[in-house]
Amino acid sequence: MQFLVTAHDYQDSDAINRRMAMRDKHLAGATKLLSQGILLSAGAFLDDNGKMIGSSLIYDIDNKELLEKILNADPYVSGQVWESFEIREIKLFNPN
Repeated sequence: MQFLVTAHDYQDSDAINRRMAMRDKHLAGATKLLSQGILLSAGAFLDDNGKMIGSSLIYDIDNKELLEKILNADPYVSGQVWESFEIREIKLFNPN
């Protein structure tokens, strides 16, 4: 199953500092999930001024419950970077 996760950052004045402090740990975990074929695509989304304000991620994983466990273990959750996230099942385009 494939899922799209849209995660929104906290919006307080220190939010970007927490994001940057947790970024290396977050990216290390994402790199591991990429190498396992679980995470297919990911990136930050930006406000009109180019400031990172959230994340968009696409996963290929057995079920939503396992994905929720992975997300809740992410440093961006424990580090109070992501205030909330939405999970939607998707069907990726595959012309083959």
